[in-house]
Amino acid sequence: MKFWSAILVCAASALLSCAAYADAPMTQQQGEAILKELREIHQLLTRQAAPAAPGNAAPARTLSVKAPATHVLGKANAPITLVAFTDFQCPYCARFEATTFPELKKKYIDTGKMRYVLRDVPLDFHPFAINAAQSVRCAGDQNKYWEMKDLVFKNQSRIDTAALASYAQDLGLDAGQYQKCMADNKYLPEINADSQYAHSVGISGTPSFVVGRVVDGMVQGRLIVGAQGLSVFEHAIEEMLAKP
Repeated sequence: MKFWSAILVCAASALLSCAAYADAPMTQQQGEAILKELREIHQLLTRQAAPAAPGNAAPARTLSVKAPATHVLGKANAPITLVAFTDFQCPYCARFEATTFPELKKKYIDTGKMRYVLRDVPLDFHPFAINAAQSVRCAGDQNKYWEMKDLVFKNQSRIDTAALASYAQDLGLDAGQYQKCMADNKYLPEINADSQYAHSVGISGTPSFVVGRVVDGMVQGRLIVGAQGLSVFEHAIEEMLAKP
């Protein structure tokens, strides 16, 4: 039990440090959002710590979600699609990107077995998440979406407006075009739509994933929640690949 309590303390520290990262004081809404996520983490850890009843393993949760045609990495005709709902200021999302994603890319995306789709779910208590998502999309206008995505996650401790502009410069983006895209909030409606859609299908935390096959324009498959290790994704992907 002490082990799980320690994990909860670490999670709380990470969430509160994200809140402290903001220039403005934490609002009541942000505070309530942090408390809600901490309660969800506590419930998850409690379930994981409890011994499982023999013969009563919980079935994997399935979900059907839309996969937009933009922000797709991999072959269009890949048999499996992995839709990721992410937040650029979420430390768990950054952990997934640093540890699990490179192996998934090497084993499944680069080999044509899977395509990877990103959808934005900036959480309310992450003050720089929306701006970071806009920055990545603005870089995409100059064919640097994935490169900017990598830079933002690798430098997550510095994603204020000035830092994002410096990453755009590092990638050789046209400064005027990038700055206009950001100033116009060009992609804010799409980001908000992504977030609203995620909540409408029951996704409220990041990172969350749906892995499966596309049927009638919808990815129908298994829901994976959290920065899970490679084996969790491998199991789901291989199971989907084995199906006719």
